[in-house]
Formats: sequence, structure tokens, C-alpha cells
Amino acid sequence: MKRKVVLGALFLFLFLSVIVSPASQLVIITSFPKDLFEIYKRAFEAKYPQIDVVVRSKKTSAAVAYIRETAKKPNSDLIWASAVDAFAVLKEEGLLGTHELPDEIGELIPEKIGTYPIHDPDWQYFGGALSGYGLMWNKDYLAAYRLDPPKEWSDLTDSAYHGHLAMSSPSRSGTTHLTVEAILQGYGWEKGWEVLLSMCGNMSVITERSFGVPQGVINGEFGIGVVIDFFGFSAVSSGLPVEFVYPSITPLVPASIGLIKGAPHEDNARKFINFFLSPEGQRLLFDSKISRLPVIPTLYQDAPQGFPNPFKMKKSATKFDVQLSQQRYGLINSLFDQLITFRLKDLKTAWSEIHKAEKRIEKKESRNQDVTVLKKKISEAKMLVMQVPVLEAEANDLEYNQHFAKEADKVQIQAETEWDGIAKKNYRLAKDLAKKVK
Repeated sequence: MKRKVVLGALFLFLFLSVIVSPASQLVIITSFPKDLFEIYKRAFEAKYPQIDVVVRSKKTSAAVAYIRETAKKPNSDLIWASAVDAFAVLKEEGLLGTHELPDEIGELIPEKIGTYPIHDPDWQYFGGALSGYGLMWNKDYLAAYRLDPPKEWSDLTDSAYHGHLAMSSPSRSGTTHLTVEAILQGYGWEKGWEVLLSMCGNMSVITERSFGVPQGVINGEFGIGVVIDFFGFSAVSSGLPVEFVYPSITPLVPASIGLIKGAPHEDNARKFINFFLSPEGQRLLFDSKISRLPVIPTLYQDAPQGFPNPFKMKKSATKFDVQLSQQRYGLINSLFDQLITFRLKDLKTAWSEIHKAEKRIEKKESRNQDVTVLKKKISEAKMLVMQVPVLEAEANDLEYNQHFAKEADKVQIQAETEWDGIAKKNYRLAKDLAKKVK
């Protein structure tokens, strides 16, 4: 009897070990909202009931840092996020594994969307949902404040929008980083920073997370937000009082998925990649809670009414240099934070005084008064507030960018201190100069 009890306990232990075996798991690190990954989690577990999907929700920058920290003993299998340049960084550091798509899936997906590759040419990460970046607004809010809907990034520099805008920081959000990089590449380095510093002077807030922006727009906390397209599409399809538009300068880039090198559940991870990129997985993107753009062109014949087809959109032809974006990833994030995120109050105050001074000049002009000197002072104030303390050649220099690639070194710390000092001084001088325009 005693022997039977021992054997029974042993068999029970072995049975339970199989049930909870780590081999039956799949661990995904993702920056996507719960509405998206829960739909895929349920669908994948229904297809593979023996696999338990565990999701670790992290913003993109934190996900990259986590994969670096656990590289010697990885405890996650997949990284799934919108910021394609983050994948390029992980690939460069040798932190991604390779995967080969089955022919029946790979043949359905084009090599490029416009000029942009959908998959990594070395098969270390795969585009599975196309995304564009644009402007989302609350229709009731704009009506209440008598504001016109914006169409371009440059529209947000208008003084009428002061205090009515919101966006996240590129260092906190991979999607926002791509938006900032798209503006810099689309307008050019100096003009791009002029647009960014002008429109951010109208910001109500720089949010902690990217999804805080669409939530604030939906709730009427902000009038207009800088968002990734699926936030806008899902809100519109849900009947909320919002609209979304792509500016003419915006790339369509793939949200990607990649196998983490040394993944503990590699076979399960490969199954998920194939599932996500299969027609079955791609059709889930049409769900109103997700509202993302599949990478299989033939699926758009079954898309919901009014759903955009990126393979027929002019926006897909917008050029975007992902290698450049990857190279200066840390530099752009750091520079934006020093000039805007950490100095938002000073930046807003300076622009507020400039806007007030411009209105005073308009009144004088209406009375036929000479305002030549006053206009010169305002131009000087604007030059101060839109000054970027890094030349384009320096920003594009590979060696210089290495100082901002990982942990802060002496060069980065010194540069950030200088940038902060310049921003603080310039914003104060611009404010004081504008106040003198009377």
C-alpha cells in the first residue's frame, strides 16, 4: 500500500510537471495595448491549446533595455512592437534570432510597402501590421474652441492651437520616435526642428505613454493628438466623436515581430510568428479594437467599409531612411527630451509671449504704424526658441552617435548638460524679447 501511494504521488508529480512545463509556454514582450494582444493571445491559444501565452507589457525603450539585461539568460521569446528601428538596434547588437517563413505565407507578402522593406532581409524580424502616423482630433472639442481640423504637421505651429495639443516623448514611445524622425527626414534637419519646436510650444502636455494621447483626445482633455493610425481608426470605428488624418509627410512602416536570440520556447515562438503572418492571423487586424493594416494585399478585398488600403495610398511612397533612424535613435531621443520634454514649461511660456507680441504688432499694423523694428525683435525671438544646438552633420555622424547608443557616457552627459543650458537660456531670452514688443 505504501509503495502504491509513493508511485501514485510520483505519477501525479510527473503529470503536473508536464501540465505546467515551461516548454508549454510562450513569453512575448510587447508595447501593444491590451485590446490587441489579448485578441491574438486568445486566438493562438485556441489554435494551440497546449501553449500558454504570457505577455510582458513594456514600452519599446524598456523592452529593448530588458532584452539587453537578460541577454545572457533570456527568459522571453518574442519582441512585438511598432518601432521598427528598435528591431534594427536589437539586430545590430546580435540580440535577435533568425526565422524562415513557410513559402505559403511568405509568397503572399510583398517585399516592400512603397520604398520600405516589410521584412528584415536577414529574416531576423518580420513586418506584420503596417502603420502610419498622423493627427487625431476630438470634433466636439474643436467645435467648442472654434478650431479648424489640422491637415499637416506645420498646421500645429499656428498660435490658435496653443495649449490644445498633446503628444508623447520619443524616448518613452517607439511610435512617437518614428513620428519625430519622419518629420526631421521629411522637412530636413533644421526645418524639421523648427516645426517640432514650434508645434511643441503649443503642447498642453508630453505624455508618459503613447496611448495616453488618444485617450486624452477621446476624453476631451486635449483637442488634437499626435498618434499612430490604429488609435484613430479604432476610435472612429467605435463611433467616438473623433477624426484622423495622415499628413503628407508620413511613412507607412511595418510593426514587427522578432525572435529573441536564445529564446527558451523557440518552437512555440516560431509557431506564433507564422500564425501572426498567416491570412488567419492577418484578418484579426481588421477587428475594430485593433484596426491595423495587414501586410497581405489580397486581404483588403474583405476589409471593413472605409478601411484604408496602404498598397494604394500615395503616403506609402514617402521615403524613410531606417538606417539613419536607427543610427541616431538615442541622439534624437536625448535631444528632444532636453529641448522639449524637460523644458516644456519654458518652451510654452516663450511661445505664449511670442504669440501675444505678434497680436500686438497686428493691431499696430491695422493702425498703419511702423512695426519694422518690432517684427525684427520677434524674428530674433523665434530664432532663439527654434535653435537646435546640434548640426545635421554631427547628428548623422556614426562615431558621435555611439555615445548615445546605450548607457550614458561622459560625452552624452556633457552634451545633455550643454543642450539644457542652451534651451533654458534661449527660451528665457526669447520670452523677455517678446515682452518688449509693445
